[in-house]
Amino acid sequence: MAYVAPVHRATSPRHALRMHLKSPDEEDLIIAKANRIEVWRYTEDGLLCTDTRVIYGTIVMLQRLQPKDAPELLFVGTDRQQYFTVLWNHQTRRLDTVKENGLVDDSEPYMRHSLSQNQCLVDPTGRFMVMHLWEGVLNPFRLRTRAPEKLKLDMQEQVRLTELWIKDSIFVHTPDGHPTIAFLYNSRLHQEEARLAVYRLTKDDAGNNISKFDPTKDRTFQATIEDHYARTLIPVRIPDEKRYQSRQKADAKPLLGGLLVVGETLLTYFDSTYYNKISVGLREPKLYVAWEQYDDRTFILADDYGRLDVLTLDTMIEQAGEVVQGMTVTKLQLYSDDGETEPSRASQLVYLGDNKLFLASRHGDCQVLLLDLSLKRIQIIDTIRNNAPILDFAIMDMGNREGNNLAGNAFSSGQARVVAGCGAYKDGSLRSIRSGVGLADTGMLDEIEGTRGLHTLRLHGPAPHSVVLVSLLNETRVFRFSDDGESIEEVFEFGGFALDAETLLATSLPSGLFLQATPNFARLTDGESGMTVAQWDTPNGQAITAASANDHWLLMSIEGTVLVSLDLTKNLAAKQKDTSQNASVGIPEQMSCLHASSCLTDIGVVGWWTSGTISLVRLDTLESIRGESLRQTSDSAAVPRDVALVQLHQPDLSGPTLLVATEDGNIISFAVGANGSELSGRKTVTLGSRAARLHILPQDSGVSNVFATTDHPSLIYSSDGRLVYSATTADDATFVAPFDSAAFPDHIVLSTDRHVRLSRIDKQRLTHVKPLTVSQTVRRLAYSPGLKAFGLGCIKKTLENNTEIASSSFQLVDEVVFKKLGDPFELQMAHDGLEMVECLIRAELPDANGTPAERFIIGTSVLTDSDDVEGDGTRGRIIVIGVDEDRKPYQLVSLRLRGNCRCLGVLDGYLIAGLSKTLVAFSYEERTSATASLEKLAAYRPSSMPIDLDISGNMIGVGDLKQSLTLVEFQSPTNDSKAKLIERARDYQPSQTTAVCQLGGDRWLEADALGNLLVLRRNAEAPTEQDQKRLEITSEMNLGEQINRIRSLQVAPTENTLVQAKAFLGSVEGSMWLFGEVQPGSEKLLMDFQDRLVQHMDTPGELTFDDWRAYRGEHRTGEKPYRFLDGEVLERFLDLNESQQEVICEGLGPSAEEMRNYVEELRLLH
Repeated sequence: MAYVAPVHRATSPRHALRMHLKSPDEEDLIIAKANRIEVWRYTEDGLLCTDTRVIYGTIVMLQRLQPKDAPELLFVGTDRQQYFTVLWNHQTRRLDTVKENGLVDDSEPYMRHSLSQNQCLVDPTGRFMVMHLWEGVLNPFRLRTRAPEKLKLDMQEQVRLTELWIKDSIFVHTPDGHPTIAFLYNSRLHQEEARLAVYRLTKDDAGNNISKFDPTKDRTFQATIEDHYARTLIPVRIPDEKRYQSRQKADAKPLLGGLLVVGETLLTYFDSTYYNKISVGLREPKLYVAWEQYDDRTFILADDYGRLDVLTLDTMIEQAGEVVQGMTVTKLQLYSDDGETEPSRASQLVYLGDNKLFLASRHGDCQVLLLDLSLKRIQIIDTIRNNAPILDFAIMDMGNREGNNLAGNAFSSGQARVVAGCGAYKDGSLRSIRSGVGLADTGMLDEIEGTRGLHTLRLHGPAPHSVVLVSLLNETRVFRFSDDGESIEEVFEFGGFALDAETLLATSLPSGLFLQATPNFARLTDGESGMTVAQWDTPNGQAITAASANDHWLLMSIEGTVLVSLDLTKNLAAKQKDTSQNASVGIPEQMSCLHASSCLTDIGVVGWWTSGTISLVRLDTLESIRGESLRQTSDSAAVPRDVALVQLHQPDLSGPTLLVATEDGNIISFAVGANGSELSGRKTVTLGSRAARLHILPQDSGVSNVFATTDHPSLIYSSDGRLVYSATTADDATFVAPFDSAAFPDHIVLSTDRHVRLSRIDKQRLTHVKPLTVSQTVRRLAYSPGLKAFGLGCIKKTLENNTEIASSSFQLVDEVVFKKLGDPFELQMAHDGLEMVECLIRAELPDANGTPAERFIIGTSVLTDSDDVEGDGTRGRIIVIGVDEDRKPYQLVSLRLRGNCRCLGVLDGYLIAGLSKTLVAFSYEERTSATASLEKLAAYRPSSMPIDLDISGNMIGVGDLKQSLTLVEFQSPTNDSKAKLIERARDYQPSQTTAVCQLGGDRWLEADALGNLLVLRRNAEAPTEQDQKRLEITSEMNLGEQINRIRSLQVAPTENTLVQAKAFLGSVEGSMWLFGEVQPGSEKLLMDFQDRLVQHMDTPGELTFDDWRAYRGEHRTGEKPYRFLDGEVLERFLDLNESQQEVICEGLGPSAEEMRNYVEELRLLH
């Protein structure tokens, strides 16, 4: 049985609008994402999500309805022809369904979908609504106007249209207020043209009879638009000023109020009084994709390249009214502080008022823009991250860097991250997705630059923290908090501290004394009187370069060559040792870092520059207890830069843990024995490209957490007996210190390059996404652990002299910071065809000496302007890329193909390629260090076209464009026979496959274009040959999102686990899903639990879980999900109150407490 749960929910905005949902006085921004409705409101801090509701269906339609003298309604439509309206309940503070308006079209779909997709229009008076769902059909509705049925929608008679291929449609503002609808359409399917037709929706003034839309009788206006590529209609409101009616003249000018037809080269305006028109040509061709009204005469237009223009209707008041004399289009310039961030390519624009514009993008981040139309300028003031679409991704194990464990780390441990290619064209990016914790900023302490350390003090023993010391290069600043936290005062004298020097260390001791260490001395002072109790000065003016202390000892480094230990209980009695005398082979040794442990109070840790080792020393004698080299290979240059010996796990479960941050960005962990003489369980995790700083955060339970500040800042803590490296949002953090006071409990003080602030860590697991702009479509990517780099297959689209230029390339980037390595490898054939990357994999292939070497393999397609194959008939290539010692890519072999190369795989050193109509096996041989060859060994003809493939043993799973999954066995060549590709089994159910993945054994996972997930199994032990060749469906469910890529996981199974994680799935909507298999002993329990749980779930529209998750294909539709668990639904069990949980668990077997533990265990998977 199968299990799927969202790791990161959908981020792509399908629809957006503004309406008075929660209050008649304030407007909300409503955004639909996949199966969720989100309510946002703009505040002083930016856009804030105030409510989220899950819908049992994929949202394809969203519209605002305004009943007369009643609250506004939100009309919602799903992809299964289910329609309903909701309104805000002020008592329950949630969305309630208007039950009278529930509509479900359960008839067999026999009509073609509309060319302009699903549209829902509301006339300006708010009385009528129409839906355009099917080609040639219009569905009108009317809102009742009398109480108590003002919220009810009445469906009118369905209307047949002669305008089949509609590009766009709108309601038009008219002087008489009658509902009037305009269509922009094609009269012929395969020939571009633009025709305009205008109809009255009703026959009479009362609006009781719907028009028949007869083009010979009911059309009020028709026209042919000169710009055949026009695709957008914009309604223009009629101003409130009085309009004088006069007889139309032949040369009459158009009045304000009507409609705009927007083309690529021409703007055409028609008024709605006499349908007089005026046309204005654009200075340069534009492909506008979104628009929004700013006021009656001003509109914002967004084009396909992310540029924004302002369209202004130039008007003049005449006797007949306000006359449109022309139209002006002006480009809006971007004002940006960083000079890098640009507006995304808009899918929809929503004006929020107060010169703020919400830009919803399906290809990039959503943004809030501040408009300054007087200066024709825009500024990005807020951003909502959008990962959609996820085109490809790779799983990078940040742990297990030394290869001593074949199994990978779980995603929830923070040691595994997903690197995804997201967005399209200029909005394309690489995004690092990790499990993490939340970090909420409480307030800013001060704007301080150049912070070199943070220290917090308690004034009276165990009292809460009330003092923060900020260490700078030549001074120390002190901030004191009042007991209630309402006031913060900077003081210039404190506790006998020297504030005119940098403070290396400051801490409160149990005795009530303060300890301060500066580059020149260490001092004990009395906290109340400020008197110096003891002081130790450095000899001969030497400088203290590092200091660390616990409650008993102060450990210091003098110039990196002298190790000093001071006894804090004996007036700083000193013990020192010249470490340069330990030099080996004539090279002096220096200390790189040190630490005095708080859990093993008599033990310190010292790191060494030259040898790359660490030493555990006794703090009373400075004698070494144990040494450990960090360099495990001869070419390793690991240098310890920070160390921490802390109690991360509960003391009754495990001893202390030693963390070592190295120069190259790794964190090495060791388990430490009770006396410090044993180090074991070495493990390495990569957190960045530079050395991390380790900041210890003590906890109330007697354990500590460690905050590591580096490229990927992480909180290191223990959970369920394992170390978790959770990502945080503090990307700019430089130093961190604990701060726990009555007013700010469980806080931290955090510094950046610009300021110091107070924040609070929320241990609840979240998914953190860190983007890196590439400004190209990252269509394919592959990760090479050996090269510690990603290979990217990119597509770039630019506009040069009004000509669109597309190109494709292969790029190599660093695994941590995604820095480009070497020059891009351009994909370009000799003839005029455009070569595009189709697939990209990484593999270990034997080099000329027979040694496995890292290689990237690219499959391409060649696009031409005509259907004729040009030149030598090449339609694609297979290219094998090597990487030299300077980490620059170079070509080893290029094989020209007669078809496109759609997918690739490697099986026992043989290359398997899915071409346009063939599956081919190639042998690969490198002849020299710079040349190689590919030789065709065997071929297999699939049903139509291979889209994706995966390999398990010698079995190849081939996902077909039309015919689902086929298993093909590869038989390698022998002395007696040639290589063969033999079909062993297939799924005979037609399906448009998008991704496949092997799950181990004979089980395979398939995703199709309609959002279905299927688990297929080959029964090789079936009694008949026919059954052996038929793949059985063991689980199926509709996810509601198209999956672009599936990547398998290699995670070690844990004992008594309910679900074993098997794969990650990336979708078009920007979501990331975890797929797992339920262990046999838990199947019935969890299935019964899900069935009971959905019966107690209340969702808008009264839609059912079974209908939503049931399989839906072109040839059959299921009644409910089959042997599939929805993790999102199961986890909602924790949101119910205890009484509801007990009702659900009654008679189930386990108690409510036990089921809560089971669900929590499932959450740990992601």
